Amino acid sequence: MLEFVTTADGSKTIYNSEIGENYHSKHGALQESRHVFLNSGLNYFLGRKGIKEVSILEVGFGTGLNFLLSVEYCATNNIILKYTGIEAYPLSSEFISQTGYDLYVSASVWDSFLKAYPHSLKHSVSLNPACQLQTADCKLSDFNSEKQYDVIYFDAFASANQPEMWTEEAIAHTIKFLKPGGVFVTYAITGNLKRTLKSSGLRVEKAPGAPGKREMLRAIKGTDVQLESL
Repeated sequence: MLEFVTTADGSKTIYNSEIGENYHSKHGALQESRHVFLNSGLNYFLGRKGIKEVSILEVGFGTGLNFLLSVEYCATNNIILKYTGIEAYPLSSEFISQTGYDLYVSASVWDSFLKAYPHSLKHSVSLNPACQLQTADCKLSDFNSEKQYDVIYFDAFASANQPEMWTEEAIAHTIKFLKPGGVFVTYAITGNLKRTLKSSGLRVEKAPGAPGKREMLRAIKGTDVQLESL
């Protein structure tokens, strides 16, 4: 069963009673998405000069909040965005339309997303000339692609409630889609996750967490390229 919950910053999330967890932090859905994925992931990657196009893979597309914020950010900064979300249990457009996330993005982004989202579950669609979206309706273990991505948003439910998403096999499967020099970012930080990423040749960093969490994890795939600090 799914029900809407208002988080501490006033933004909504969804509580999944079957999993026993919210889709976003109870301390602030909007704050968490902006801090962990937009600022510590996308903006961090774009600290490299001269980037005009970025590709993002999100594990756990959920309500689409991370995507919406990324679209808005890229549009503001004249960045072409190619986005793939993995979601084993897609929400309906009607359900997503009740999140209130239209308050955080432009009307054009919101309207085009709601129209395009159902089609994105079948094939890649364009929200506008600078943004493409494809939502893979499958489990992470079943996802495959010849593409590699600049940034990976790992936004699965917590390991306590969805442990299969955090195994060595699941993480290794995920990061094989990351380009050299690409950035992997997630709200969590565990010993097993750090060991798995390091053993795969990624440089692991601790970063300040979103409200309610002291730390989060970011990892960069084998490169000497220097990125600007947070």
